[in-house]
Amino acid sequence: MDIGIHSFAALFPDLATGALPSAADRMAGLLNEIQVADRVGLDFFGIGEHHRAEFLDSAPAVILAAATAHTSRIRLTSAVTVLGAADPVRIFQEFATLDLIAHGRAEVVVGRGSSVEAFPLFGLPMSDYDDLFSENLDLLLKLRETTTLTWEGRFRPALNGQGVFPRPHQARLPIWVGVGGTPQSFERAGKLGLPLMIAIIGGTFERFRPLVDLYREAGARAGHDPAALKVAVHAMGFVADTDDEAHDIFFPGWAQMVGKYAQERGWAQPSRAQFDEMASPNGAFIVGDPTTVMAKILHVNDVLGGISRIAFQMTSVAAETAAMNRSIVLLGTEVAPTIRAFSHGYSWPASL
Repeated sequence: MDIGIHSFAALFPDLATGALPSAADRMAGLLNEIQVADRVGLDFFGIGEHHRAEFLDSAPAVILAAATAHTSRIRLTSAVTVLGAADPVRIFQEFATLDLIAHGRAEVVVGRGSSVEAFPLFGLPMSDYDDLFSENLDLLLKLRETTTLTWEGRFRPALNGQGVFPRPHQARLPIWVGVGGTPQSFERAGKLGLPLMIAIIGGTFERFRPLVDLYREAGARAGHDPAALKVAVHAMGFVADTDDEAHDIFFPGWAQMVGKYAQERGWAQPSRAQFDEMASPNGAFIVGDPTTVMAKILHVNDVLGGISRIAFQMTSVAAETAAMNRSIVLLGTEVAPTIRAFSHGYSWPASL
């Protein structure tokens, strides 16, 4: 099982002073986080895509390319690319170029996007939200297989045998599909035989099992090798030396980030009680000391019928530099080795 981190490159005011860090300093801090993750042996680092003032990740391929200068082994991925609002030819070129720079360490996670500000920004109607994604995914997958292509769709000018360059370092650029809770998205990924990245940011992990089963069943009906039908989970996660410390560090930034969305959308403001419930053994937050975190990962793996990858969304703690780095170190040096041992058939420690 792969263990890694997803970041939205958050730029939030300091909770104590209200001062907003400089964007340049935040970007430097993010690159340092990726460097630490590489050094301690994590498997991947992903950068999301948003087009909002509080996030610096509108051009994830550029950030990931910068990270290649500071890393040597960690895989670098989007998390997720909002494919319906992008030209798939350009996305392929950007990530193929990243793959050359990184000597074969690039991946793409594509999705419809839960934050939809890219659509009005680029003049795309929300009425075509799903059709844009379906068509662009079809073209992106075809570009992965061939250099020259004849193709025609509704939303993009046709291709009439033009070459699309450069080609990636890897024989086939890895493409995952990022999904939320829409059954059609799970089924589509299964039919295409693509690995699945599920964003689970609330509720319980168990409620996604029927959707994971739907994905696997759709893949089997389409004749895909079950080994290719990988399932990954993106969840709120953080590691500290004790459970209480992890909760106390993670909660304020999480409440700040979620509170902003709640204010915009007319939701109730998040509470500490709500957070503690999500961080409980049955909740969807993987927050605690290494033992607690490992037990929660075991739970996720069990209730979803086996997962290949888990991504910790730590964005809300970005301003706590020392705590953020400590969490990455604990994840890489204590949590990940135990998870890998389990993945290779070793028993979990009795304490878990």
